[in-house]
Amino acid sequence: MYHYGATSLSRLESCDERLQAVFNVVIEFMDVKVLEGHRPEDEQDALFYADPPRTKVKWPDGKHNPLPSLAIDAVPYPINWKDRERFTYLAGLVRGIGAMMGYTIRWGGDWDRDGELDDNKFDDLPHFELVV
Repeated sequence: MYHYGATSLSRLESCDERLQAVFNVVIEFMDVKVLEGHRPEDEQDALFYADPPRTKVKWPDGKHNPLPSLAIDAVPYPINWKDRERFTYLAGLVRGIGAMMGYTIRWGGDWDRDGELDDNKFDDLPHFELVV
């Protein structure tokens, strides 16, 4: 069985309890590393002003900005940034488990949630957020 490391657990704990519940089930099926939960103002704005920008919104408009966070960045472990199939597999697990728990989760690989994975203008494959 898979389990989160201390850093991933700490980051997960900064997330909304619904995201925690979903990801505590996800880890039973796939090895996952949590990259980020809550994101403070300085980090949010640094990502916004990066060249190229790594986020589309400034503080406090990001789903990562509230505490607890309404968003989480998580990746299949071990990390292979070129393996989109594993990211898509993880997204299916997260969205499916979330739906079974009664939560709608949006993934950064399908922002409009239409099932078409090639119509994104901005991919953020590690990103998952609660639709509230």
